[in-house]
Amino acid sequence: MQTDTSPRFDLPTVEGDSEPWWSAIADGRLMVEVCNSCGSVHLYPRSMCPSCWSEDVELRESSGVGTLYAFSVVRMNDLPPFGERVPYVVGVVELAEGPRLMTNIVDVPVESVQIGMAVRFRARLLADGVSAPDFFPLSKEHAA
Repeated sequence: MQTDTSPRFDLPTVEGDSEPWWSAIADGRLMVEVCNSCGSVHLYPRSMCPSCWSEDVELRESSGVGTLYAFSVVRMNDLPPFGERVPYVVGVVELAEGPRLMTNIVDVPVESVQIGMAVRFRARLLADGVSAPDFFPLSKEHAA
């Protein structure tokens, strides 16, 4: 049995302040970072609030629902393993809590994707212990 030794370009760099966020994704939970000083809700995880510079920040579980803010259909990508996935949709989701997150939009025909559609989070296993956040449409009208 031969093992594929091609580099994986879809694996995140998990380090420092982002490790608990990626661990939560692997557990099927989407987190946002909240500042306990000013109440700002933001992504990506970091050691201080980007609004008030307070270091009193913590991860809290998100509702996992949002709205598709923007998207692009990728029809060509030669980097492994993306080539086998084309066409696929990369989108920016505005979470109900406020922050925006770049992600994949799944379980919907590319021609049915629309800005403003309601979406929900789901973790997708990439490799052993590493998952990525995907979003799928809440409306049956858009679902594949």
